[in-house]
Amino acid sequence: MNWGVFEGLLSGVNKYSTAFGRIWLSLVFIFRLLVYVVAAERVWSDDHKDFDCNTRQPGCTNVCFDHFFPVSHIRLWALQLILVTCPSLLVIMHVAYREAKEQRHRAAGGDNCRCIYPNPGKKRGGLWWTYLLSLIFKAGVDLVFLYIFYRFYRNYTLPRVVKCELPPCPNVVDCFISRPTEKTIFTLFMVVTTCICVMLSLIEAAYLIGKRCRECLL
Repeated sequence: MNWGVFEGLLSGVNKYSTAFGRIWLSLVFIFRLLVYVVAAERVWSDDHKDFDCNTRQPGCTNVCFDHFFPVSHIRLWALQLILVTCPSLLVIMHVAYREAKEQRHRAAGGDNCRCIYPNPGKKRGGLWWTYLLSLIFKAGVDLVFLYIFYRFYRNYTLPRVVKCELPPCPNVVDCFISRPTEKTIFTLFMVVTTCICVMLSLIEAAYLIGKRCRECLL
């Protein structure tokens, strides 16, 4: 990973965000992305290899594992992090579009012409709507993934033993999950940080709407 490009990207997102947006970005980067990269991947690296069932029937272990783990936590979190950070990039792209348009306007009309965007990064007009919709989209993505995790893994916890009777298993067999307590702790940690991120996004959206309404009234 090119950390120089990533650092520039983060600084760009911070530059055009409110205080709530900066807190949200710090929470995503420190408590979700770094935990995912440094620790979570290692915890789930042996989930299939150490998923043991008390039978030697060929295919039974694979079928039971697919039933209880239809989608890996790691892959779901990776997709969630990608989708939840994309709207911030759209805001940066919108600002870059404004800056390029302003440069073309000045090149055509000279330096004394009236500016289209005196401050391209100021959240007015279309950029305000882009920023607001990005907040709603980020909160919506996190809520959808919270529901998906809840549907796949009840109460976001992993049991130590699961019973499986799917073909080709000869009967009801016991299957044992690798490090269920550790995985449950990481899952609950990610769920809590996701809930905090949802709250921050909704608070920031309410702040933007309230600020705009106050300006219109004044």
